[in-house]
Amino acid sequence: MKILILTQYFPPETGAAQNRLFELAVRLKSLGADITVLTAMPNYPQMQIYDEYEGLTYVYEEIGGLKVHRSSIYVSSDRSVISRLKNYFSFVLSSWRTAKKKLGRFDVILCESPPLFLGYTAMWLARRMRAKLIFNVSDLWPETAEKLGVITNRFLLDRAYVLEEKIYRRSALVTGQTQGICRSIDERFPEVRTYWLPNGVDLDYYDPAKIDAGDWRSRHKISKDDIVFLYAGILGIGQGLEVILKAAERHLPNRAVRFVLLGDGPEKNKLLALKDQLRLDNVLLLDPVPKKEMPSILKSCNATIIPLKKIDLYKGAIPSKAFECMGMQLPILLGVDGEARELFIDNGKCGLYFEPENEQELADAVAKLASSAALRDELGRNGRRYVAEHFNRDRIAQSFFEELEKL
Repeated sequence: MKILILTQYFPPETGAAQNRLFELAVRLKSLGADITVLTAMPNYPQMQIYDEYEGLTYVYEEIGGLKVHRSSIYVSSDRSVISRLKNYFSFVLSSWRTAKKKLGRFDVILCESPPLFLGYTAMWLARRMRAKLIFNVSDLWPETAEKLGVITNRFLLDRAYVLEEKIYRRSALVTGQTQGICRSIDERFPEVRTYWLPNGVDLDYYDPAKIDAGDWRSRHKISKDDIVFLYAGILGIGQGLEVILKAAERHLPNRAVRFVLLGDGPEKNKLLALKDQLRLDNVLLLDPVPKKEMPSILKSCNATIIPLKKIDLYKGAIPSKAFECMGMQLPILLGVDGEARELFIDNGKCGLYFEPENEQELADAVAKLASSAALRDELGRNGRRYVAEHFNRDRIAQSFFEELEKL
């Protein structure tokens, strides 16, 4: 089975989609699939082409045994709607040209969304190659963009909704990262075939028994006795990360509790300004790190905070960062209602829940965990056991491969 993975985001970039697609691809390859990836020049989340790819319009390389073709993309630090659209459509066009010139035939095209607009290239390639189109939805666009106010132009939104429907109807299978995404598509398009393709964790890579914490704490002047609460991921609008800084303000008198935000994104400057405004010397904002450094950083922390904004759309969200944290036996403070709360708090007993955007509830949950090493240990052990049973990447890939064979 020859599979083309079409995605704007892929390693060496760091991020949820990049990690998930790479881990899925290498496992599908191990199961006998012939995998090729068509992606953009790496630039995310800094929105700057990596130095070794600067000025290039096409690159072929191999990553982890995967054949990877890269084409050009427009990037800018400007976060306006126009700049975002130029970013998306530049890769739509360059990926189409690269596929036309460099690639042969495939049996299956797996397209990652967002960006939704990459569906144009996917539909064209599927028709040209007579391949089955699998459209993977990790975030419901344009609905998310509309609810967050990222796109307010009614004409653009209406066109995007039309495109969404067209892509779904032309797909042999629409996969969703959460059950909520699949339910939304099922309700609106009952004739479309959907499949839950959850994120997961590599339990061999994220194994606290094999990981040395190293000197991460000392490098950042964090005492070995401090209780560290970590957020690691994109610093974006949807995460509502102000809640962490406002909760941290309530813990200023407790010098043993520290908060670390590790990542980059469009909200970073705003968060830095708020940190200065509130004089939060118990908060560190650190740059993102390569994936290989994450296990030891997670081993160095005591708990993780996973928030999202309080909107109904996110009741169907499952933040991918939770899986690695639970794999490393870190208890989670979850500010996400709905599906994630049901899975990780109600069923898995992997952490504590706080109402999204409620800094007092988060501050109380921080205090509860900070005061009890026994509770942290119990919730951490529950988390690793739960993801081992339900979100093991090997099992997820095996089940998906079997589903592809049915198409």
